[in-house]
Amino acid sequence: MAPGAWVVRTALVAVVVVALILVVLWVCQRRLIYLPDGAAPGPAEQVLDGAEDVWLTTSDGLRLGAWYVPPTGADRGVTVLVANGNAGNRADRAPLARALAGAGFATLLFDYRGYGGNPGRPSEDGLARDVRAARHHLVDERAVPPDRLLYFGESLGTGVVTELAAEHRPAGLLLRSPFVDLATLGQRHYPFLPVRLLLWDSFPVAESVARIDAPTTVVYGTADTIVPPDHSERVADSVAGPVVRVALPGAGHNDAELVGGVEVVGALVELARRAVGP
Repeated sequence: MAPGAWVVRTALVAVVVVALILVVLWVCQRRLIYLPDGAAPGPAEQVLDGAEDVWLTTSDGLRLGAWYVPPTGADRGVTVLVANGNAGNRADRAPLARALAGAGFATLLFDYRGYGGNPGRPSEDGLARDVRAARHHLVDERAVPPDRLLYFGESLGTGVVTELAAEHRPAGLLLRSPFVDLATLGQRHYPFLPVRLLLWDSFPVAESVARIDAPTTVVYGTADTIVPPDHSERVADSVAGPVVRVALPGAGHNDAELVGGVEVVGALVELARRAVGP
């Protein structure tokens, strides 16, 4: 084979291989973004004292499992709607709910479609429907006043609650490990891929918070390698309303102090004071 033909053939093979990789990534991207634990977590009362199982109905007809956790400490008359990150299910957030209950908050833990035994497959649009069903349960079925309702989003959940908050303003918003948007974060981790062209879902957190004037707290770990600290700082810079930053030195994305440690609970207590008073 002539040298020129060999070069052309090698280049064509490389192009085909790259094209196949991009096609696989494009088709399977949601399996890489969403990492659900599909197992049903069991009855709420077996995991959290006083908790109850509730069911949410989405606008597209899905029935989602959730846990309502009442306060065990002095009742603040404030409810927290928790939007999970991209992995696990609501059972993994039980320590957070237990800590919030002890601090006097009522909490709703819910699983997105495809998580925690729920039907459906996760997507940005689907998660938006899911969190709206959760808010509907609290505001319309439990009569929680919107001015006594806080949104708590963790990681991917920051994209879920900020999109909700832009439409339904909460009393306050706590964002744990927020990112600018999914494409910008993906490009950081995969600089050799055209991430922005491939992604179906965007979760534009920084863009959303620029339209939200509610009191906001941004909590992040300085050693977070999944959502780098500068992403969370850029989100805080974009917030339209009053914002407080809480940086946890040396904390990684899934470290206990970020998942539901005393610093996070303390940040929520302070947010409630700013948002609704003592």
